[in-house]
Amino acid sequence: MSNSFLTFAFLKFYLKSIMKQFYIFILAIFFLVDLSAQDKHFSQFYSSPLTLNPALTGAYNGRYRFSTIYRDQWRRVIDSPFRTFATELDVRFKVKSNSQYKDAAAVGLVFFRDKVSGIDFGTQQIAISGAYHKGLDYDNKQFLTIGFQGALSQRNVNYEQLTFGDQFNGLDGYTFDTDEDLPVNNFSYGDLSVGINYAFTPKARKSFYAGFAMHHITQPDVSFYRDEVDADGESFASEKLYARYSTQLSAELPASDMLSFLPRVLIAKQGPHLEINAGANVRFMLNDYSNNSFYVGGWFRPVANEENNLGIDALVLMAGLQKGSFLFGVSYDANFQDLTNYHQGQGAFELSISYFGDFENDSVLCPRF
Repeated sequence: MSNSFLTFAFLKFYLKSIMKQFYIFILAIFFLVDLSAQDKHFSQFYSSPLTLNPALTGAYNGRYRFSTIYRDQWRRVIDSPFRTFATELDVRFKVKSNSQYKDAAAVGLVFFRDKVSGIDFGTQQIAISGAYHKGLDYDNKQFLTIGFQGALSQRNVNYEQLTFGDQFNGLDGYTFDTDEDLPVNNFSYGDLSVGINYAFTPKARKSFYAGFAMHHITQPDVSFYRDEVDADGESFASEKLYARYSTQLSAELPASDMLSFLPRVLIAKQGPHLEINAGANVRFMLNDYSNNSFYVGGWFRPVANEENNLGIDALVLMAGLQKGSFLFGVSYDANFQDLTNYHQGQGAFELSISYFGDFENDSVLCPRF
């Protein structure tokens, strides 16, 4: 075997290793340093109501609701895609009072998990929500709701999945120990969110909704280095999780006995980042004696970054089915940019399932999808 062949094989292996470490380094920087820009995100935002607005806790006609949603992102770009999962349970109670208004209260429990397999970075959260639904008329057609949510979050990263330049043995792998001063790889923090929501359902299949939520009121420190000091004894700068403000506007407008138009707008502002979801769904009634329906729709998602450059991030396509007390949804994000090529699209897939216990009628207090 010639020396030139050995040299070529070494250079090929070295360059491949460098590119792999560069990619992991970029992900590490993205998740360990710039955490202030990260937050939970679902394209089917109304399929995860308790993560959207605490005031949507118990916003339905029924006794209880169980929802789960799964998001799979960037599968075409990286070997191990980003996976996000949330499951929710909320229960609604009638409030007995001397008032003729039909007030209600509700409590909910949320479990959320986000996993980045490339560097084994994960976020877990468990939250408890509470809401009070105040009736505004005797016909039970208008409600004003205030909701609160307290959460405990945990973040961790597996350092065994990361390698550094000083570990390269110069020949065939990263076998040496590293001198990198790494912080504790697991920490927890508390969180607090509030929200309000107005619902008006003048008649079946005609409704209007408006909500506002503020998440991360306390702006917790989410840096892995928050309790660390550098070689000079100076504390590392903290990384605060920006408060997120969001407004939700939606409606259901009947076009015929079997067809309804459902416009949707979600505007969210978090630090220097702005996200807008704007579009509509169409609801097709499958018969005229039950709530069984088929949904199809889509919306655009413009976003703005630190430079205030506003551009279209994705086109979201959605289809759903309501069958009795069950609600099924599937969506796909057709992104206009990805990690490696600003002109080549890649997407995200979402699947949602909801079940309404003791469902009463078609007059709902929270939009579907």
